[in-house]
Amino acid sequence: MKTGYRHVDSAVVYRNEAPSLAGMRSASLPRSSLFFTSKVPPKAMSYSAASQCIAETLAKVDAEGLEYVDLYLLHCPYGGRDARIGAWRALVEAAKSGRVRSIGVSNYGVHHLEELEAWQAQAERERPGSAGVLSVNQVELHPWLARPDIVQWCRRRDVILEAYSPLVRAERMEEPVLRELAQKHARTPAQVLVRWSLQMGFVPLPKSVTERRIEENADVYGFELDQADMERLHTGAYAPCTWDPTVSRD
Repeated sequence: MKTGYRHVDSAVVYRNEAPSLAGMRSASLPRSSLFFTSKVPPKAMSYSAASQCIAETLAKVDAEGLEYVDLYLLHCPYGGRDARIGAWRALVEAAKSGRVRSIGVSNYGVHHLEELEAWQAQAERERPGSAGVLSVNQVELHPWLARPDIVQWCRRRDVILEAYSPLVRAERMEEPVLRELAQKHARTPAQVLVRWSLQMGFVPLPKSVTERRIEENADVYGFELDQADMERLHTGAYAPCTWDPTVSRD
């Protein structure tokens, strides 16, 4: 918190909800200035299991007196259609209760998004107000995995794109294009990557355990990549550095 970060991206499977909440509480900041995210784990993709996970998260929130969850996501689209829709229904109920402010998904490919959209349309016809609002899709995004199909789908529907692994797990820091742009702007390769993500309209989620690098990742507002720079970072590659559930067909 002392370096300015107030958005904590946690998840049930990370086992970091309780310490994250405790850290947020210890910062002694107004609740409205903090943003806490959690996620339904892959093995809880059903209505009942997701409902239980949400209840357990809210109990941890209550233990720290933080009142609500800002954003709750489905961590991945595993389990099949019925499981995905069931877990989504649990999120919708949590949002209606007011204990979860916004809901969304993570690692959803276009076919998963369209499946959810079709269900929402039917649910709204049958019972207006029952479908919930898809606010976010959190996926791996960086110049070597720009996912134009997912990005276009979400932009057309005003779904916010959160970019995880925006630093490509430091696997691309020696790429010539990245080194050249860093030198051009007198910045680090990591700062160039975060800046690219911001200029693409994403919400980047850089990860580090080093204080200096945490500060560095936040110091990205004193320069801007020009059009030529952005075009150079249009690699056209499809190279995930983590798992890739977006292509799951189960």
